Amino acid sequence: MSETRTVYFPGLNGVRAIAALVVVFSHITIALEKFDLDPFIFGTLANGKLKVTLMSEFGVTMFFVLSGFLITYLLLEEKSKAKIQIRKFYMRRILRIWPLYYIYLIVALVTLIVIGIPINGTSLLEYIFFASNIPFIYARPIPLLEHYWSLGVEEQFYLFWPWIVAKAKSLKTVLIALVVFMLAGKFYFHIFHPGSIHDMSFTITRFHCMMFGAIGAILYREENSVFLRLVDNRLMQLISWLVIFLSCGSFINLPVVINNEVISVFALFIIVGQANVKNRLIPLENRTFDFLGKISYGIYVIHPLMIFFAEKIIVKFSKFEVINYLTVYLIIVASTITLAYVSYNYFEKYFLNLKHKFEVVRSSNSKTISA
Repeated sequence: MSETRTVYFPGLNGVRAIAALVVVFSHITIALEKFDLDPFIFGTLANGKLKVTLMSEFGVTMFFVLSGFLITYLLLEEKSKAKIQIRKFYMRRILRIWPLYYIYLIVALVTLIVIGIPINGTSLLEYIFFASNIPFIYARPIPLLEHYWSLGVEEQFYLFWPWIVAKAKSLKTVLIALVVFMLAGKFYFHIFHPGSIHDMSFTITRFHCMMFGAIGAILYREENSVFLRLVDNRLMQLISWLVIFLSCGSFINLPVVINNEVISVFALFIIVGQANVKNRLIPLENRTFDFLGKISYGIYVIHPLMIFFAEKIIVKFSKFEVINYLTVYLIIVASTITLAYVSYNYFEKYFLNLKHKFEVVRSSNSKTISA
C-alpha cells in the first residue's frame, strides 16, 4: 500500500467516551430494581418512563452524529485522491465492527441458553444479519442484545452511504433531500399515527442523525466560513454543552418529535469545536478520555452482560442506601471498562491492524494507536 496521510481529530475520543458512559449509566439505573434499589431516584417523565432513558437515547444519537461526521470526512478525503474504493470501505467496517459484534452475540446466546431463557428464532436471524433494529422496533428483542439496535442502524447506513458519496454529483443536495425526506416521514407518522410501527421505525432508524454529521463533515472540510463562525466560538460551545447536559438530565424537555434532531445539531457543534481546537470551551483531549474513547465500542457492546452478572453477585450490605447505589455503579462500570480494555488490546487490535491493508486514507482515534 502506498504511503497514506493519517487523519486524526483531537478531542473526539472524549465525545466517544462521554456518549458510551452516558449509555452505561442510564442502563445501570434502569436495572436498579434488580438490585433491590429504587430506579426512580432521578425521577420520571410525563409518560411514566424513567428520565434516564433519555440519556441512553441521546448518547446513541451522539454516536450516530460522530459516525456520520468521521465516515463522510474520510470518504471525501479518499474521493479527493482518486475514487472511493467501496470494497475496501466495507472491509474496514467489517474488521472494526464484526469481530466483537459476533463474539458478544455468541456469549450472550450461550448465557441465555444456560440459564434457560428462550430465544426468538426470527429475532436471532435479524441479529445475525445486522437487522437488529427490527426486533427492537417490534418489541421482541433478545435479552442482553437490546442495545444492538443501534449497531444494526449503523451497518444499514453503511450499505448505501459510500455509494452515495462516491456517485453523487452534488452531495449537499442529496443530503438535504434525504434529511428532508426522513424528517417529513418522522413528523407525519408521529403526528398522524403516533406509536405505530412506522412512527417507531423513523424514530429508531435515525439515518438522518448520521447525515447531520455528514453535513458537518462537508462544511468543515470545505472550511466554510459561515459554518465555522457559527459553530466555533465559545458562546455556541457553551450553549451546545448546556443543551445536551440539561436535556440528558431532563432539566429541559425537548419535544419528542424533534429531540434527537436537536441533540444531533448541538452534538455536531461540539464535535466540530473539539476538532477545530481554537475555541474549545471544555477540552476533551487528555489521557483519560483518549483511553476511554479507544475502548468505547467495547464499553457499549459489553456493558449489558456486566449488568446481568452483577445482578447475580451484588447484594445489599449496608444500611446506608447511598453506599449500595455507589457499589452497583462502581462495580459495573469498573468491570465493563476492564473487560473492554482486555477486548481491545487482546482481541480487537488484531483486526484493527488488518484494517491498514484496506486503507486509502489512514485514520486514527489516537495520536499513537490507529483504529
